[in-house]
Amino acid sequence: MRKRSRLGAALATVAVAVAVVGTGAPSASAAGGCWQSGGRWWCNNVSGAPVYGTMGASTQYPDPDVIVGYMHSNPSWFECKMDDQAWVGGPHPRRWEFTKADNGRWGWMKDTAISSETNPLPNC
Repeated sequence: MRKRSRLGAALATVAVAVAVVGTGAPSASAAGGCWQSGGRWWCNNVSGAPVYGTMGASTQYPDPDVIVGYMHSNPSWFECKMDDQAWVGGPHPRRWEFTKADNGRWGWMKDTAISSETNPLPNC
């Protein structure tokens, strides 16, 4: 009887170890896309990510040197996306998303701070 108890305990330990090893953090490529709800586009993002200002009077050019606020919420909402701007890296190396920081200031978040696929967002 003791051998069965020990064998059962050993098998349970092995099962837990296999489950832990097999369970890793999901990759960015496994993340779902942004979604629309309540007339806004929502995406999962890094909590505390900076929101950058704009160059000059135009809101169309992100300024990677000026932080206007931070986004502590997750998920957060975004208006649109823009490619062919300042380099940010990641799967969309020149993509930025337009949003409003937690302090109420409008600006741009780097695509690398968003874990959801941002292709569904409309173009700005």
